[in-house]
Amino acid sequence: MTAFSDDELTRNGFLGGRVQLWQPSKGYRAGVDPVLLAAAVPARAGEAVLELGCGAGQALLCLGCRVPGLSLAGVELQAAYADLARRNAQANSQDAEVFEADLSALPEPLKQRQFHHVIANPPYYKAGAHSQARDDGRKVALGEGTPLADWIAAAARRLVPKGYLHMIQRADRLPDILAGCASVLGSVEVLPLAPRQARAAELVILRARKGGRADFRLHAPLILHEGSRHERDGESYRPEIRAILRDGSALPWPG
Repeated sequence: MTAFSDDELTRNGFLGGRVQLWQPSKGYRAGVDPVLLAAAVPARAGEAVLELGCGAGQALLCLGCRVPGLSLAGVELQAAYADLARRNAQANSQDAEVFEADLSALPEPLKQRQFHHVIANPPYYKAGAHSQARDDGRKVALGEGTPLADWIAAAARRLVPKGYLHMIQRADRLPDILAGCASVLGSVEVLPLAPRQARAAELVILRARKGGRADFRLHAPLILHEGSRHERDGESYRPEIRAILRDGSALPWPG
């Protein structure tokens, strides 16, 4: 993929405008998912964070905004998005090193490093399970090219002992996630994200620890919107979700 031209991009605000990101006007555009992922990470100043498949840098830079003083790095397969992530980091005065690479062939400088946290928002659909879109000659892959187990294994290799992986994914991919964690990560916790009360969870956030030994925990769903159904135009996020999306608050992870 060639680099995006300026007329192919829009600039959008996240965290109430605290983070300003250039992203393609067509094709994949970040929504709330990477913001929720970033909010779930209990990172502290001085720690190192790696995002696998960082795209234009949405999750990585939202986390860096919420927790100043992190050492940030990202890996992105597509050159145009890797360039965009670097541009976004500079535009937001954040120091993030972005590597253009495949997860299965990380560059040596990155393979020599370990991180306190790895985050990932992999493609939501299995290969062949969803059609691909085409925009002005650009093919936007909605299906995964790398199995979830490989994402998890790559994350485990880059984590320090007791380091954490956080991943957001579709709820129906949970069996694949748990299978991928089985031999490489422990202390697995799953937080379902449900759109409304009494509605099934559509997404989950995984938290898993390298060398963790705690029992598996499936938490009660985090409800995103007020009410049991959509009744009016406009925003209907619950106060704690609005605080994440607009104020840059941490996600209230269950104790």
